[in-house]
Amino acid sequence: MGYRKIFIGGLILFLGFVSVGEAEDYSLPYFLSKASSKTIDLSKKEKTELLNQLEEVLKQAQGIRVKLIQAIQTGETDVRYQEGKFWMSKLEEDKESIETGMQQTKLLRERPSHLVASIKLYKSLKDLSENFNAYNNMSSFSAFVGDSAPEMELWADPVFFKLHLLPLARSKEIEGKTPPREKRPEAKGKKP
Repeated sequence: MGYRKIFIGGLILFLGFVSVGEAEDYSLPYFLSKASSKTIDLSKKEKTELLNQLEEVLKQAQGIRVKLIQAIQTGETDVRYQEGKFWMSKLEEDKESIETGMQQTKLLRERPSHLVASIKLYKSLKDLSENFNAYNNMSSFSAFVGDSAPEMELWADPVFFKLHLLPLARSKEIEGKTPPREKRPEAKGKKP
């Protein structure tokens, strides 16, 4: 009987500590609220979570891309031959954008202040969101894409652009400025 009370008491304390110490939810609404606030500075943990979320978005895009390719190749969608060739070329572009985005996220994990990698990742996300919005406008593809197209656009523009790319570019701009040159005193002497 005594052991049960101790066990139950310990379980209640454990659950109490677990509920208090839950990790913060780093989802799209969290980063959107951060992007819309006046203070845009992200902590190191938030920057890491942002890259994790972007990597998940890219993996989700890869999965959707594979499903779309399978749907076109198996005839599951009602797409004519010429249209199918066009959409397959777009999906190949997406493959390159996804691969580039994944490479840039890995590079940004190693070197978070790498401006070129940030720009390439932003461009990959924008290209993907543009293509996925085009897929979403086709009735035969919209079931595969769903809400991922507008979500991807939100991750790219207000979130990544405002929270990572702009602050990084501003810091590089400040680093790049050279201090103003001091005026040299004119030599006093003979004038020619």
